[in-house]
Amino acid sequence: MYLQIVEQIRHRVAVGDWQPGQEMPSIRALAVDLRVSVITVKRAYLELEHAGVIDQRQGRGTFVAEDATLGDSLKEQELDEHLEAATAIGALLGLDADALTARLLEVHRNREKNKS
Repeated sequence: MYLQIVEQIRHRVAVGDWQPGQEMPSIRALAVDLRVSVITVKRAYLELEHAGVIDQRQGRGTFVAEDATLGDSLKEQELDEHLEAATAIGALLGLDADALTARLLEVHRNREKNKS
């Protein structure tokens, strides 16, 4: 469960829902909102702090890290995770790197065409 919380917070920071320096919910408040134990949220916050996503300041609260490039690096990390999953699924389907690349290009072209 704590990994889901970590991923949700990373995603919110990556897409800009939570800006650098913005105060985050307290551990207790988030635990109540998510209906999970305080220990679960505390574990998620500790992992996020070690990853440099958040800063916990004693007596002041928890804040999104001030690193201006954090959102971009989290977006790239999220993209890499999706690409790894796509590669694994492609392998299950018997697709080699060239076939997988061709499929990605096809999806990209279709997306661009539909935007017009």
